[in-house]
Amino acid sequence: MIGPAAATAGDVLVVEGLVAGYGERTILDGVSLRVAPGEIRVVLGGSGSGKSTLLKHCIGLLEPTRGSVRVLGQALHGLEGAERVALLRRIGVLFQSGALLGSITVGENVALPLREHTDLPEPVIGELVAIKLAGVEMSHAVNLLPGELSGGMRKRAALARAMALDPELLFCDEPSAGLDPLTSAELDELILRLRDRFGMAIVVVTHELASIERVADRAIMLSGGKALADGTLDEIKGSDQAEIRAFFQRIAAGELRGAASALDALRGAPAGGRDA
Repeated sequence: MIGPAAATAGDVLVVEGLVAGYGERTILDGVSLRVAPGEIRVVLGGSGSGKSTLLKHCIGLLEPTRGSVRVLGQALHGLEGAERVALLRRIGVLFQSGALLGSITVGENVALPLREHTDLPEPVIGELVAIKLAGVEMSHAVNLLPGELSGGMRKRAALARAMALDPELLFCDEPSAGLDPLTSAELDELILRLRDRFGMAIVVVTHELASIERVADRAIMLSGGKALADGTLDEIKGSDQAEIRAFFQRIAAGELRGAASALDALRGAPAGGRDA
């Protein structure tokens, strides 16, 4: 296995020997992970490999059976009350579905964290909302409802909300899920720009090979609840392990089929191909 580098005092996320599951079913079995400041760390693996379970432990939604999670230098699962809230304010989360509230406008969605966690006056909150939406090229949508947005626009609006409190660590769960290749690429470029502008670390959970290759500084591959490989994308893709090679070949083939289907749809042909 390509192993992780040793954790350092400056790491913004350190997961050590994480064991987790649901009831008697073990999902993660001794997974360790570190994320350096300013790094984009990709978590990849097939369905059921434990990617989402790892993410939920890193943002405090689940408690581990064993092991530890340190976020921004603090033991996340050892904190309670105001201390835990204060730590979680320093991270942002882009959920796979976007998780925008459909009954309020995009601007009000972005304002929610500011109203919940700060005492800022409304005029200042309004200015910050405008800044966050401009940062994701969504200024025009401030008064629109989430249901009036395309899939890519909803992801951008949700990203603006995740950035509302200027997080030091951002988690993105399948940011490209359900998006066409062009919109997915644009979202990846946006994530890169935000990292470069604000210097935050980003953890991206995805199985989209094109996105992985665009954004990853380092990656960890999960399989069967364990870390199968951990390193740069080139190191992982260069592995001689059959399971790793099969994973990348399968994902690449699937993305080629998806691109061909999209092209056929644009041409007005059936998804299986054009008539001879």
